[in-house]
Amino acid sequence: MQKQMEKSCTLLVHFDKGAPTVANEIKEALEGNDVDLKIESMKKAIMLLLNGETIPQLFITIIRYVLPSEDHTIQKLLLLYLEIIDKVDPRGKVLPEMILICQNLRNNLQHPNEYIRGVTLRFLCRISETEIIEPLIPSILSNLEHRHPFVRRNAILAVMSLFRLPDGPHLLEQAPEIIEKTLSSEQDPSSKRNAFLMLFTCVQDRAVNYLFSHIDRINDWGEQLQMVVLELIRKVCRSNKAEKGKYIKIIISLLNAPSSAVIYECAGTLVSLSSAPTAIRAAASTYCQLLLSQSDNNVKLIVLDRLNELKTSHREIMVDLVMDVLRALSSPNLDIRRKTLDISLELITPRNVDEVVLMLKKEVVKTQSGELEKNGEYRQMLVQAIHTCAIKFPEVASTVVHLLMDFLGDTNVASALDVVVFVREIIETNPKLRVSIITRLLDTFYQIRAGRVCSCALWIIGEYCLSLPEVESALATIKQCLGDLPFYMVTEEGESQDTSASVQPTSSAAVSSRRPAILADGTYATQSAALETAISPPTLVQGSLTSVGNLRSLLLSGDFFLGAVVACTLTKLILRLEEMQPSKAEVNKASTQALLIIVSMLQLGQSPVLPHPIDNDSQDRIILCVRLLCNTGGEVRNIWLQSCRKSFVKMLAEKQLQETEEIKAKALISHAQPDDLIDFYHLKSRKGMSQLELEDEVQDDLKRATGEFTKDGDDANKLNRIHQLTGFSDPVYAEAYVTVHRYDIMLDVTVINRTKDTLQNLCLELATMGDLKLVERPQNYTLAPESSKQIKANIKVSSTETGVIFGNIVYETSSNVLERNVVILNDIHIDIMDYISPGSCSDAAFRTMWAEFEWENKVAVNTVINDEKEFLNHLIKSTNMKCLTPPSALEGECGFLAANLYAKSVFGEDALVNVSIEKQADGKLSGYIRIRSKTQGIALSLGDRITIKQKGGS
Repeated sequence: MQKQMEKSCTLLVHFDKGAPTVANEIKEALEGNDVDLKIESMKKAIMLLLNGETIPQLFITIIRYVLPSEDHTIQKLLLLYLEIIDKVDPRGKVLPEMILICQNLRNNLQHPNEYIRGVTLRFLCRISETEIIEPLIPSILSNLEHRHPFVRRNAILAVMSLFRLPDGPHLLEQAPEIIEKTLSSEQDPSSKRNAFLMLFTCVQDRAVNYLFSHIDRINDWGEQLQMVVLELIRKVCRSNKAEKGKYIKIIISLLNAPSSAVIYECAGTLVSLSSAPTAIRAAASTYCQLLLSQSDNNVKLIVLDRLNELKTSHREIMVDLVMDVLRALSSPNLDIRRKTLDISLELITPRNVDEVVLMLKKEVVKTQSGELEKNGEYRQMLVQAIHTCAIKFPEVASTVVHLLMDFLGDTNVASALDVVVFVREIIETNPKLRVSIITRLLDTFYQIRAGRVCSCALWIIGEYCLSLPEVESALATIKQCLGDLPFYMVTEEGESQDTSASVQPTSSAAVSSRRPAILADGTYATQSAALETAISPPTLVQGSLTSVGNLRSLLLSGDFFLGAVVACTLTKLILRLEEMQPSKAEVNKASTQALLIIVSMLQLGQSPVLPHPIDNDSQDRIILCVRLLCNTGGEVRNIWLQSCRKSFVKMLAEKQLQETEEIKAKALISHAQPDDLIDFYHLKSRKGMSQLELEDEVQDDLKRATGEFTKDGDDANKLNRIHQLTGFSDPVYAEAYVTVHRYDIMLDVTVINRTKDTLQNLCLELATMGDLKLVERPQNYTLAPESSKQIKANIKVSSTETGVIFGNIVYETSSNVLERNVVILNDIHIDIMDYISPGSCSDAAFRTMWAEFEWENKVAVNTVINDEKEFLNHLIKSTNMKCLTPPSALEGECGFLAANLYAKSVFGEDALVNVSIEKQADGKLSGYIRIRSKTQGIALSLGDRITIKQKGGS
C-alpha cells in the first residue's frame, strides 16, 4: 500500500472548545446579513477545521453568501478558510468545486483596493496546486508594477512560491529576468529585499552577480536587504569555501552599517566562516560594541552568550578584550552583571589580573552609595569574583583583602559571609598576610552584626592568633564585645534584669527592667529589657560601642550556637596563651575570666529571660570547654590547636582538586556545530559492497552522528524504550518507541492490522496527565489487511514531573462502517530521570535554597542494604544526582552518615536532597531522606523514585 503523506500545516490557532451541537448554527449565521455575526461564524468554522472537524456542507454556503462580501475582515477570513480546506481528492486530483474560487481570486488580484490584492497574493504563496494557480499567472505578474509597495512585495513572493513548485520553471520561464529587472528599478526596501530573496532562493547565480555588480553601494542598502545578503554569503561560502575571501571583505564593510541587527549578523557570519584571528577579533569587538550601545537587557544577554561561545573556542583572542567585556557591569541588571563576571573570570591571566581586580575594586566602592536596592547582592557577586581572582593569583590578594574587610559588617549577610570566607581562605593560602589580616580583623570585629559571620571570624581568630600580643588583643576584643558580666541579674523583687540596660551596676534599688508596652489591640503588656536589647541592634556613638556589644546582642537574641563558638575560641586562645605567656598568674587570670564568661553563657541559656532555652548540642560543647580549661592535657591540646587547622587545609585541597577536575571535564566536552560535515568513512574505505550493505552502513553512521547510539550496548537501551501498547490477540497491535529530549517527547508508534479486513478511519487518540501537552491532533488513516503504519506524535513538557500518556485506537471495518471499534492502550509513564542531571552549587547556596524552598517530601529509609556508603552510592546512581558532601567528610566507620545531594532539571529547577542514615544494633539502616524543591511536582516525583529504588533493586 502506498504510504500516505502527512498533511502540511500552514496555520495553527489554539482552540479548546468542542464542536457545536448543531452544525447548522454556523450555516444560518453565514446566510444572514449581519457582518459581525458572519465574522464570528467564519472564525468558529476555521477553528473547527484546524481541530480536525469536517464541515463539507459549509463550502457552498460560503461560496454563495461569503464570497461576494466586500468587508476586508470577511475577505481575510475567507482566504484562511480556503487555505485550510482540502483542495484535492484522495487520488491527488483537484476537486471540481475549487474552480469556483479561481474567478474570485482573479477578481481580487484586480481589485481597486490594495489590501485585497495584497492578502490575496499572500494567500497564493501557500497554494501548491498548479491547476488553481496557473490561470492567475497574468494577474500576478501585472501586480509587480502596481503603484503600492504592499502589493508589489507580495506579488514578488507569489512569483517566488510559484517558481519553486515542481512545474514552476515551465510555467514562469521568464520569472528570474522579470524579478531581476524589478530589483534594479525598485525603490521600496521591503520589495527590494523580497526580489533579492527570490533570486537568492531560486537562481543563486543571478543573486551573486547582482551583488558584485552593485558592491560599491551595499552600505546604502536597507537593513532588510543587507540581512538577505548575509544569508546569501553564508550559503555560498558553505558550498564553495574557495571564494570565502572576497565575501569576507563584504562582511567587514557591513560592520560599519547603521543597523545593530546587521552588525550582529555580520559578527556571527564572520565567526561561522572564518577562524582567522583578525576575523574573530573583529567579531568580538563588534559584540562588545553592541553590549555597550544596546539598552535592551535581552539583547545584552544574547550578545553575552555569543561572547561566551567565543571565549570557549578562541580564548586567546578574548583575553585581550576582557576590559571591554567588563564595561557591561554598568548595567543595573543583575543577570547581565552575573554573566559578565562569569565570562571575565575565565579570561583572567597574569597580564591582565591587576586591571581586572582594580576594576572590580572600583565597582565594590560604588556599591557603598546605597542608592540601589540590589547593591548588596551585586556586592556579593563582586566579592565572589575578587575571591576567585585572589585564589588563582595570590599576588593580588594583598591589594583587595583589606578593602573587602570593611564589608564584614555589611547589612547584606550573604555578602558579609562571602567576605569572611574569602578572608579565611586567604589567611591560610597567603602566610605573609596573616599578621596584617588578624590585626585588621580584630580592629573591625565589633562592626560585625550577623551571627554566622561572627562565628567564622571567631574561628579565624582562634586558629591564627599565634603570637602573644595577638592572643591578648583577641581576648580583650571578645571580652569588650560581650560586655559586663553577668548577662542578667535577678533583683530583690525577683525580676530578671539585663545588666547592659544601665551603665551603673545593678543594686536592690535599681529601677525595674520591666515596663508597660502597648500591644496592637490596645492592651498593656510588660517587656523585658533583655528582650528589647536583643531585638534592637547595637549602635555606634562617635565611633565607639555603646554598652551593648555585637556578641552580647546576638547572645541575648538566643544565638547559642554562636555562644558555643565563643567558648571554643576562648578555649583555644587560653591553651595558646599557656604556651607563650611565662607568667602563670596572667595565664590563671585570663583562664578565670574565660571560665566566668562561659559559665555566664550557660546561666543565660538556662534562664527564663529568653523565650527559648539553650539547645543540647551547644550546651554540651560549652560544658566541654569548661572541663578542658579546668584540666588541659597534651593530647587534647594537640587536637584543639592543630587538628582543626589540618582539617581546614585538607578541605581547601579537596576544593582545589574538585575545581581542577571540573575544568578538565569541561575541556573534554566536544562542541560540535549543527552544520558540521559528517564524514561517512564506510563510503571511503569499503568498495565492492552491495547497495543494501551500503545503505545499512550509512544508516549506522547517521545514527552515530545524530547520537542515536554511540556504543555497542545502546541497542539494548533502545529496546528498553519500546512500550507495548496493546495485546498480541487484539485486532490492532501497537507499540511505541519513546524518545525524550529535553522539552519534547517523541512517540514513534507502530500500528499493525492483524485482521483480514481493511481498517478505515483508524485514529490514534492520545491524552496526557501531568504537565504534558499533545501538540497536534492525530490524523485518520486507512490500513490494508495485515499492513502496518508508522504514526508519530509530539508531546511538549513544561515542568519536571512524572507524567502519564494514555489513549486508545479507534477504527471502522470495511464490512461495518457504522460501527466504531475501540482498542484501549496501555499507559506510558514518563520517568523524571529523563529531565534531571547532576549539578553543583556551593554549600552556602544549598543552605539558602534549603531554607527558601517550600515543598518538602520526607521519605523513610527502608532498604536491604546494610552499608551506609553503599546505600548512598546506590541512591546517587538511582536519582542521577551529585553528592555535594566531600569524600573526606564521609570517611570512617561511625555508624552514622549525613550527605547533601543536588541536581538540576532541564527547566532550571533545583532538586535538593538530604540523606541522614544510622546503622542500628541489628545492622539495618534507618533514617530519613528529605527532598526539597521550589515546585511540588519535582518533590513528589523524586520521592516516588527514591521509594521505588532505595531497596537496592535495579
